[in-house]
Amino acid sequence: MTKSLYMVVEHFKDGDAVAVYRRFREQGRMAPEGLVYVASWVDAGLERCYQLMETDDRALLDEWTARWSDLVDFEVHPVISSQEAAERVARLL
Repeated sequence: MTKSLYMVVEHFKDGDAVAVYRRFREQGRMAPEGLVYVASWVDAGLERCYQLMETDDRALLDEWTARWSDLVDFEVHPVISSQEAAERVARLL
């Protein structure tokens, strides 16, 4: 199967980054096997995190987000690289 990329936007409930980072320190990312962390960025206000994840099974994202749903509200967006987007658009030009 082809792996897909997903941009996951995590909104820390009540803006509580401390609770999120405490659990991460104690338990790690808690991602199921087959869900691969690529990179992440956190906004300067420590209210949300943007994570790029990769998997060939979309259901693994649901399993992972359920493990954090008491501390985080999630948005999950399938994404492609800028290069792939340019290639797709080039065919239409």
